[in-house]
Amino acid sequence: MNNKYIFLTFTLLLAVIACTKVKDYNDPISGDKTKPGVISNIKVANFNGGSHITYSLPSSGNVLYVKAEYVIDEKTGKKRQTKSSYYSDSIMVQGFAEKKEYSVTLTTVTRSNVESDPVTVKVFPDTPVYKQVAKTIRMQPDFGGLNVQTENVNKKPVGVIVLYKPAGSDRYSIYEQKFSDFAALSFSSRGFDTLPKQFAVYITDQWGNNSDTLFQTIKPLFEKELDKSKFFANALPSDGRIGFGWALSNLWNGNTGGTGWHTVQENVPLPIVCTFGLGVSAKISRFVLYGRSGYEYGHGNPKVFSIWGSDKPAPADQVLPVFAEEGTILGDWVNMGNYVWPGPPSGAPPASPTATDRAVFNRGMEFNVLFTAPKTRFIRMAVTESWSGATFAHAMEITLFGNTN
Repeated sequence: MNNKYIFLTFTLLLAVIACTKVKDYNDPISGDKTKPGVISNIKVANFNGGSHITYSLPSSGNVLYVKAEYVIDEKTGKKRQTKSSYYSDSIMVQGFAEKKEYSVTLTTVTRSNVESDPVTVKVFPDTPVYKQVAKTIRMQPDFGGLNVQTENVNKKPVGVIVLYKPAGSDRYSIYEQKFSDFAALSFSSRGFDTLPKQFAVYITDQWGNNSDTLFQTIKPLFEKELDKSKFFANALPSDGRIGFGWALSNLWNGNTGGTGWHTVQENVPLPIVCTFGLGVSAKISRFVLYGRSGYEYGHGNPKVFSIWGSDKPAPADQVLPVFAEEGTILGDWVNMGNYVWPGPPSGAPPASPTATDRAVFNRGMEFNVLFTAPKTRFIRMAVTESWSGATFAHAMEITLFGNTN
């Protein structure tokens, strides 16, 4: 009984202490109320949209950090605050909206939350990245919509925002957003008929800065699903040998659940290739590839692959490399795009996808063909890596879209 009483008393005491700690969580961690000295020997190095500031800390022994406060957009008055530990002799200020002079207020702060007198520093950041990228925006007609291209030499994250104004409307609304730090970005917004459409694009960054908006009227290009009844197998000597009684023609039989294209399970050089004819000369815009159900993100399903095309009436065989830049021409064949099948959207390991991951996989994956790719009569799919890493590959169906005119 006494032991129970002692345990209960101890538990209550812990609760009281815990409550006291929560109450005093924001109390100063030092009783020293001495005002700290200011930083000195300040130097500024500017970069795109920001500045590095170096300094010498005061001799005060209780300095915890240096704080910088500054306005990043004088039109809106938007402010930022950054902090740098006393272990460092520099601080970075960034997010400025313009290439111009700005004032930055620097103070040292002690462990007792006592601030020094402010020191004002002038910085002159170079042109912000979002403004640099905005100058490179290119909009052009694409199949069923428009193609947008940008360049980002600094490889800093920006957002490319596509706006659309429907006929009869007096305002633009966001149609699509792409966020990237790629040096070059190209994407297409689709879903439109071939009548002229009013589009606009602007660039934004992580600090909420927005560029001027580029407006353009664009007439989307016509596309349709290619007629699979015209497709035919066109095996070349360097193609992968098909096994298990499957057939290349199963790739366009409209059945994603039966047998498809499957190469033999042998130790053969990569890539694993198949070749087929379209029956027409077409400018390909995109395609949907269907993997093998039951082996989602595994077995011989393509993970890394490329599409090659030829508009020759009877293209000669060409041993394809494991990798080639898009647009590379080898013999009668041109690389029309390099692709990676995305991993499970849930973030689960490929070996243990969720039910939703499997459903996404089995819907097929859409890929865009290089916009500058020429017309083609023949397609070669070259699988560089399967999800299992094995030297065989399989797929169930492929659907291609484009313009045969």
